[in-house]
Formats: sequence, C-alpha cells, structure tokens
Amino acid sequence: MDVGIIGTGLLGSAVVKRLSLFHKIHVYNRTKEKARDLEQYGVQIEDSPMTLAKKCNLVITIVKDAQAVEQVSFGENGITQGKHDGLIVADMSTINPTASRKIAKKFAESGISMIDTPVMGGPNLAEKGQMIVMVGGKKEIYEKCKIVLDLIGEKTFHLGDNGSGHAMKITMNSQIALLALSISEGIILARKSGLDPTTFLEVLNSTYFKTGMSSIKGPKMAKGNFEPSFFLEMMQKDLDEINTTAKEIGAKLPMTELANKIYQNAVRNGFGNLDYTGILSYLEK
Repeated sequence: MDVGIIGTGLLGSAVVKRLSLFHKIHVYNRTKEKARDLEQYGVQIEDSPMTLAKKCNLVITIVKDAQAVEQVSFGENGITQGKHDGLIVADMSTINPTASRKIAKKFAESGISMIDTPVMGGPNLAEKGQMIVMVGGKKEIYEKCKIVLDLIGEKTFHLGDNGSGHAMKITMNSQIALLALSISEGIILARKSGLDPTTFLEVLNSTYFKTGMSSIKGPKMAKGNFEPSFFLEMMQKDLDEINTTAKEIGAKLPMTELANKIYQNAVRNGFGNLDYTGILSYLEK
C-alpha cells in the first residue's frame, strides 16, 4: 500500500520509520528540508499534500493543530485536490473533537472518507509499533486502514463517530499534564525537605500509586534530563484544546484550567522546547 504522511515532527518521523518497513511511504512537510533525513528510509518526499494524496491510498496527517489540518486538507494544493477513488484520510494530530467533526464533514462533502486516529505513546513506541490508537469514524473505514494502523499500535480502540478518538486523546492528555505537575511538586517538596528525590521516587514506585511516568520519566526529571519526546509547548497547546472542549460541553475542570495557566507561563518564560516534564524546571526556577 502507498501511505502518505503529512507532518514529520517527532511523532511523524517515527511513524514514517516504522511504516517504511512494510509499505511505500510518501511524505510532505511544510519545511521540506526537515524531511530530508527520512530519505534514507526509502521514502519519497512530495512537493504538496495534493501530489502526495494522488499517489496514496491512505494519508495520515500529523500536524500541530486544527488550523494546520485545515490548511493541508483544503488549502491551496491540499489533500482534496488530490482526490481519487478510495482515498482515506486518518488524522493523527491532537485537536478539538468539535473541529475534527467539522473537518470530517468537509472531507465527506468532497467525497473523501476521514477517521481520527490520535495515539498514546512517544516516538520510541511508534518506531516499535507499540502505540495505543484511538479511532473515531465509520467502522468500515477503520477496517480498511487496520492493516496499517496495526503496524503502529499494539492495541486499537474504535470509540464511535468522528471526533471520538480526539475526545479520548485530550482526556488522556489532561491526565498526563496533571501527573507531570504532581511528580514535579513531589520532587521539589522532597528536595526542599532535604530528601534525595530519587529516593522519593523509589518509595513512590514501591506503592500502588506508581505510574509509568513516575517510573520512566521520574528518574530523568530528578536528574534534570528533559530531552523531549513531546514538547512542553505542545502540551500547553493541548491544554488549550482540553479547556476549549470542556467549555463547549459544560464540563468543569478547575485543575486543568490551573495547569494550563502554569504551562502558559512556562512557555512564555522560554521552557517550551523542553520535554513536557520540563515543567519541573520551570517550577524550580
């Protein structure tokens, strides 16, 4: 199968590397030079979403936000201008579910099927095919993409209509943002109390309060290692999406609102290019 990937950031590049082992991959990135390193994996770099779509059965978009999805989909030389029979779009970005449903409707009006397929897990898990994939959209369309999605994820959940995948994704990311803040404050409190933060984490990870973040990210946080697997500024963007969605559906999320303000301040103070767990570095300073 010819598969197109639009957006070659941290996650997009990892997905390209994984899928290139099994399928012919075409890529498009707004800044073309940033995709050049992927040529070693036998991928073909395309000049526009349109030319990519013309050559592919499945196009996966992995871009920053809903505006970027709209641009690559419906803008000049966008995906819809490369329409052909059987073309399917899978959006692996993290966006507002309301925006996702509107985008899916516009695709349908152009005769193109779309599903939302956000994922859980960082680039390392993507390269191993161990992501968790959350799907929203018609099940029969998902079934047509399953052969590809199963190469990316070790477990896939079909959650319902368009937007359902993104609704679950932002729900998950709210947990991640709050966990990062909680572990950060635990490390700060331990350190200020004269305790070794690594011992705090050892005790925490010996209890049922242990999480994957406290056991994998926690030791790196305690050592000040914030090499990004997911940028702090992107987590802040996702918190914007979470709070916007909460207001739309009438959900009260006071902790998430506070978390967003903290992450916004961190970005304003120059911490946006750290890993999202670099919120610890901002809180310490």
